[in-house]
Amino acid sequence: MKRSVRFRKMKKVLSAMLLSGLLTFSAASAAELPAQSRENLDCELEDMVGYTGTKVPGLGVIVYKDGEEIYSRFMGRRYIDSENPAKDLPVTRDTRFRVASVSKHFTIFTIMQLVEQGKLDLDADASKYLGFSLRNPNYPDTPITVRMLASHTSSLRDGKVYSLAPELSVKEFFSPTGKNWENGAHFAPKGEDPGEFFCYANLNYGLLGTIIECVTGERFDKYQKNHILKQLDIKADYLPGGLGKKEFSRLGTLYRKGKDGAWNERGPWQASMYDFKGTRPGKDYVFLQNPYEEQGQRAVSLSGYRVGTNATFFSPQGGLCISYDELGHLLEMLMNGGVYRGQRIVRQDLLEEMFRPQWVYDATKNNGNDYGGSLPCYGMGEYVMGGDSTARPCKDLNITLAGHLGEAYGLFSGVLLIPGTKDGFIYMMNGEAVEEDEDARSAGKYSGNYIWEEHVMDAVCRNAFPERAGEPTATK
Repeated sequence: MKRSVRFRKMKKVLSAMLLSGLLTFSAASAAELPAQSRENLDCELEDMVGYTGTKVPGLGVIVYKDGEEIYSRFMGRRYIDSENPAKDLPVTRDTRFRVASVSKHFTIFTIMQLVEQGKLDLDADASKYLGFSLRNPNYPDTPITVRMLASHTSSLRDGKVYSLAPELSVKEFFSPTGKNWENGAHFAPKGEDPGEFFCYANLNYGLLGTIIECVTGERFDKYQKNHILKQLDIKADYLPGGLGKKEFSRLGTLYRKGKDGAWNERGPWQASMYDFKGTRPGKDYVFLQNPYEEQGQRAVSLSGYRVGTNATFFSPQGGLCISYDELGHLLEMLMNGGVYRGQRIVRQDLLEEMFRPQWVYDATKNNGNDYGGSLPCYGMGEYVMGGDSTARPCKDLNITLAGHLGEAYGLFSGVLLIPGTKDGFIYMMNGEAVEEDEDARSAGKYSGNYIWEEHVMDAVCRNAFPERAGEPTATK
C-alpha cells in the first residue's frame, strides 16, 4: 500500500478517536483470560527467553482488561553472574529496569501539571524559561516552543552527545563556541521547519527537564520524586544511588552480546547498563548516557551542580529505574483518564492533549521521519500505532494501541492501552543477542517495529484482546 493512502487512513482513524474522545472509556465487567489463551500466551512469552538469536535474558508482562489485571508473567534473569550461575537473580514483579523512553511519560506529566498551575505555557518560547535564546540558526526568526520540544518538532537534533556533565550548561549544545557544538549537529538543516518537521530527538526531553528545573527551582530528579512519582505511589529514581536499599536490591542489569562494537551472539551476556554487583553507588553519582558516543558515557559527580542549567544528565527522556508493578500504576492512571486511585493526577483535557497527534506523517509533504512506519504520528510523550500503518502491533488483527515504547542498551519496554477501553498492557525485557538495526534478524516481519516488540505485542493482542479487533489487516 502506498504511504500516501496509508496516511489518509491513519488520519481518518486518529480523527475518529479525537471525536469520540481518546480517553473516554467504555464500562464493562472484568473478565478472566480464558485458560487456553493463558496457556498460549505463557508458551509464546516463554519462547522469547533464551541465549541466542532474538531471545532475551529476561522478560515480564502485565495485562489489564476492563481496568483490572487479568494476567502477569515474569521469567528469565534480571542479573547474570558469569562466574557463578548460582548467584543469578530472577525477573520478578518488583524487578526494576532503566525503562528507556517510557520515561518520557513522566516528564510530560510534570509539564502538564505545571501548565495547569499556570507556571508553563505549551506555546511559549522555550527561551523564556531557559534564560537564553534558543533558535535554530537556519530559522532565526522562529521561536522553539515547549510544545515543539514535547512533540519532537523543534528542529533540534541529538548529535553524537545529548547528555552533558553537570558542570556544563545546555547552552554548550547551541553555540559555535560551545564544547558540544558538534559543528551545528544539534540543529536541523533548512527545509525541516520548526513546528512542522518531525525527527525523534532525546535532546528535546533533556531541555524539558531543564525547563522543569527553571520553573520549579528544584533539581529534576528530586522534583519528580516529590511530585508525580509520589502521587503515583512509585519509588523509582533517575539515579541508582537515589533508590532505597530495598529498591536498589531489585534493580536489574541490561545486557547485550556485544561489547566495544564486537558482537558474538553465542558468547556470554555482556552487561551494558547498571551492573553494580550489589554495591549501591553514592547518591551524588550519575552516569552520563550517550548511546551514540561511547566516550560520552562515564561516571560523574553531581557536586556543585547549579539547578536550571542542565538536566540532561538525569536522562528525562529515558533514565527512570522503575518496576513492572509501578508501571502498572502509570497504566492505571492512563486508563482512568488521569485519575489514580481517586486522586486527580493530570487534568483530563491536558491528558487528551498529550495523546492528540501534534504531528502525522505525510509522505506527500515529506514532513518528517516515520522510522520505517513505526512512528506514524506523535503527540507529546505518547503516540498511536495501528490500523493499516506499518506500525501495526498485531500481525493479523487490526488492533490500535496508544502509549509509548522504549529501546536502549538492550532493553525493550512498552506501556500501551487500547483507546476507548480500559484494556492495556506493559512489558520490559532486558537484553538482545543480536544488534538492532545492524543485524537483519532485528527487523520486524510485518511492521516497522523491532522483532522483539512484534513478538510481545502480537502475542498479547492475539491472546488477550481478539474481540477488540476491527476489520482484518492485510498481511504482508
